[in-house]
Amino acid sequence: MIKIYYPAHPFKIRETEPKKEDIWDELRKLWVRLTPEEWVRQNFIQYLLQVKKYPASYMAVEKRIKLGELNKRFDLMVFDKSAQPWMLVECKAIKEKLDSRVLWQVLRYNMAIPVKFLVVTNGEECHAFIKGLTDFEAIATLPAYNE
Repeated sequence: MIKIYYPAHPFKIRETEPKKEDIWDELRKLWVRLTPEEWVRQNFIQYLLQVKKYPASYMAVEKRIKLGELNKRFDLMVFDKSAQPWMLVECKAIKEKLDSRVLWQVLRYNMAIPVKFLVVTNGEECHAFIKGLTDFEAIATLPAYNE
């Protein structure tokens, strides 16, 4: 498991209706519903931007992919300097367990869009994997962007 220390960030949050809030997504440049999963995604994005120094222009959030006949959306994709998919991140709500079901989900997404790195996080736990010759292997830290 990778220990993540999230940086402080002045998130923009607005109340849209009683007991409902939106958060400003700086990458998508739009307000999105602030769900527990979205909170994890926004904090993880800030970690990649501020701590790991990944460039914002090389990230995509919640884009549609085709899995056979199904339309799915990945949570976060990071592209390399050649604009090729490099890292796929699946975010879950803090209370959601990161089990084999979550890992299989991100592995299926990888079948549609092959990447070098897979990451699953629920905000408290974070697991990352690098593609080896025949399988993905767990890694102890997230890679620097220039790797």
